Amino acid sequence: MADPITMARIGLLLGDKQNRKRLGWVVAAILSPIILVVALLCVLGSGAVEHNISAAQLCFQDGPLPDDTPAEYRACIEQTRTSFAELDTVMADIQSNMDEGNSLDTTRVKAVFFSLYFGGEAPPLTQFAHCFTTSEIRTRTVTEKDADGNDVEVEQTYTVFLPIEDMATVYANLAASLGVSITEEQKSNADNVYSLIKNGYPSAAAGGSGGGFDGADVPYVGASGFCSPVGANWRSIVTSEFGGRIDPITGKRDGHTGMDLAVPTGTPVRAALPGTVRVAKYDSSYGYYVTIGHENGLLTLYGHNSRLLVHPGQVVQAGDVISLSGSTGRSTGPHLHFEVRVNGQRTNPRYYLP
Repeated sequence: MADPITMARIGLLLGDKQNRKRLGWVVAAILSPIILVVALLCVLGSGAVEHNISAAQLCFQDGPLPDDTPAEYRACIEQTRTSFAELDTVMADIQSNMDEGNSLDTTRVKAVFFSLYFGGEAPPLTQFAHCFTTSEIRTRTVTEKDADGNDVEVEQTYTVFLPIEDMATVYANLAASLGVSITEEQKSNADNVYSLIKNGYPSAAAGGSGGGFDGADVPYVGASGFCSPVGANWRSIVTSEFGGRIDPITGKRDGHTGMDLAVPTGTPVRAALPGTVRVAKYDSSYGYYVTIGHENGLLTLYGHNSRLLVHPGQVVQAGDVISLSGSTGRSTGPHLHFEVRVNGQRTNPRYYLP
């Protein structure tokens, strides 16, 4: 039990209004740093969908961060972007030794990395990336020159990498190789981020809506291999065809360089063919737009997006989500402006769409 004299002194102290105020400031000074630390941990460690979406999109994108990004949050995003750039180099090296016809799902690798290490210390990246692959030692016959300069056939051993499709095996590899303990929440978080970046919206389990336009959540690829940028129902949403038209802004007759497809803001936009991203930036006319170079002199353009999900030099496959639709640039409402160019000449996208 407390000393009665001490208790009496405390009672006299608290009985004075000025003393109570001074004591309040002392307590606030002691607790404020603790409160700030707890608040920061909540921001960085939150599994909330909205926080996760914002952080993931900023990490996977290029370009400047919003001006109002908190300093601590900015540091975590920039650190993750740096790790992603280093991972790209590591994965490119792995891909160069992949078995023919196989490829590493780089988005999956980054999504898992984000879930495990955002805001924390990154692991050895080569070691991390190899947890997503298995290797085989094979032999092949090659022709070499002998000491006399004659061609001789010799057996040569070489190593190829194969991607691991089973995520349970990947997580087991990560636990064994890096000594990390991976929770079910982190696994779910990685699936959510993967769906967000690959498909343009979070997975259903994480509260995702499944895309902004009916049918856009599933790639629609024709017999020629050409994929509709906004799904199978594109014919029902054409608002402006290729060729001559009345300009919706000036009211004058003018040529239209592509096709306009009316879709709600946030609809996932997909690459029409395999290729390499050439441009992913903002333009006063096209708004946020992407161009992709394909084989045989073909180039596709996707304009007026609200968000870009790819960067120049990135290799994409037909059906990969490259952006989210919007109404940026010279636009009168949410839609996708889609162009097809052959050797630099614009042509009617209807000739190619499935």
